[in-house]
Amino acid sequence: LNLHAESIRAARDKTSKQPWRRTELTLVVGRLSIYVVVLLAFLPLGKALAFFALQMAVFGFCLGASFAPAHKGMPIIPPEMKLDFLRRQVMVSRNVKGNPVVDWAMGGLNYQIEHHLFPSMPRCNLKKAQPLVRAHCEREGIDYMEVGLFHSYAIVVDYLNNVGLRARDPFDCPLAAQLRG
Repeated sequence: LNLHAESIRAARDKTSKQPWRRTELTLVVGRLSIYVVVLLAFLPLGKALAFFALQMAVFGFCLGASFAPAHKGMPIIPPEMKLDFLRRQVMVSRNVKGNPVVDWAMGGLNYQIEHHLFPSMPRCNLKKAQPLVRAHCEREGIDYMEVGLFHSYAIVVDYLNNVGLRARDPFDCPLAAQLRG
């Protein structure tokens, strides 16, 4: 839901110099309006709300399944650390090895390093840029991280497990407190 709200907010940004903002706002609001009208035209209100909630949940899961493997478990660079643009982008991103299925499922965003370096590049061209970026990183001595899809999910699970374990208090167990007397 936040993604849709932020899309509208960004399109309404009056400080932007982009000439197509009004068109973008019209299309985003129009699409969302048509979506709501179609839902309410074909479904009773309760079912329309349930469908909307389920669709948003699936959309969020798919978005997270594309985003998390590229970033979770990568270093967090402190703001005071001085790095050039290339190093900053490559160090915080991980690519997921592509094949036609992975490329399709992740919408080309499995080439996250290239996406960070060239955010306006069409996603279909990120794969073509990858060998050039990888070779440049090798020449510059920059670690270029690329792993398979399941390995990337294992890294995410391990990272989230470690973050969760650090956040808990191992001595905050009601049963253990009761036994200690």
